[in-house]
Amino acid sequence: MKGLKRKVWGIVLILSLAVFASCSRGGQQAGTSDVIKIGVFEPMTGANAAGGAMEVEGIRLAHELNPTVEAAGKTYKVELVVVDNKSDKVEAANAVQRLVDSDKVQVILGSWGSSLSMAGGEVAKDARIPVIGLSCTNPLVTAGNDYYFRVCFIDPFQGTVMANYAFRDLNAKTAVIVQEVSNDYSVGLAKFFSDNFKALTGNPDAVLTTVNYNTGDQDFSAQLTSIRSLNPDVIFAPGNYTESALVIRQAREMGIGVPIIGGDTWETPEFIDVGRERVEGAVFSTFFASEYAASPAAETFLKEYRSRYNKEPAAVTALGYDGYLVALDAIKRAGSIDPQKIRDAIAVTKGFVGAAGTVTLDANGDATKGAFIKAVQDGKFAFQTIVNP
Repeated sequence: MKGLKRKVWGIVLILSLAVFASCSRGGQQAGTSDVIKIGVFEPMTGANAAGGAMEVEGIRLAHELNPTVEAAGKTYKVELVVVDNKSDKVEAANAVQRLVDSDKVQVILGSWGSSLSMAGGEVAKDARIPVIGLSCTNPLVTAGNDYYFRVCFIDPFQGTVMANYAFRDLNAKTAVIVQEVSNDYSVGLAKFFSDNFKALTGNPDAVLTTVNYNTGDQDFSAQLTSIRSLNPDVIFAPGNYTESALVIRQAREMGIGVPIIGGDTWETPEFIDVGRERVEGAVFSTFFASEYAASPAAETFLKEYRSRYNKEPAAVTALGYDGYLVALDAIKRAGSIDPQKIRDAIAVTKGFVGAAGTVTLDANGDATKGAFIKAVQDGKFAFQTIVNP
């Protein structure tokens, strides 16, 4: 009996060791050693939800096509962790804090809205986690933050492009600015336009006035009444897509017929849904045009996007796609999933060919690339031209 007992216990011990070894191997395959987490903080609800959804759409497409990444001879499964920043600065900071503390991400993508990006950027900087901005164009996003980069152009360039368009294409000599004063993006872009337009005209008084409104405002009759009396050659109105569409719609209803131009935030379906036929002819700068698929990367993006969604992608969707791929490229070059090494690899990104153009980062972490001019024609966004730096 004793011999039998010893045999039984021996078999139990062998089986236990086998199960333990199996579990250990399974845990290694499913554990953090084989997974890299990429965090995403975007406005999925609130005033900027449409913009956030379009960027996430591009990120998810890139992830679907590239679900793994190799670093130092090892293949890692990429796990996306998407957190809603609720179109709110405080929530944006909280979202990044959650990605850092709870989800333990190695790199972060986002956010639509420069104000939201700046709020989250401080948290990422303190945690030393690199962030790749997608469409956040305000220079302050990366200024003084060695952990924030971006794949889009910035507002000094965008402001210059639109000032040149107003002066050269529209022959405008006077302008009025309508700015969303509670929005860092709008205020910054308005200033760059103003400075460049005055320089082009040679007239320090070429901008007749700047009128303000707040995010969420619905009635712009007071601002538009003062603008109508000034009779400018052009109105520059950068701001969120909803409020901008309402400004244009109400301007047209009040008989203001001068050209109204703006920035990249206008390129959402909601801009046309809200403005309807009143936004016909509105012109803006943006990051990408389907008609200008200038690389195999752009062709792949368009083919895959169209096959899944049966529609044309927004420019920020292409930027979301590119941001994810730039992150993977940096991980490969870093040969590591260590956030600091990934950060250092992102910083020296050069000549990366993406869907929305070639990404080369300057010393500030900003991409140097061209801008596309689009106009609303027959209820759709139509490509006009491209302007290179």
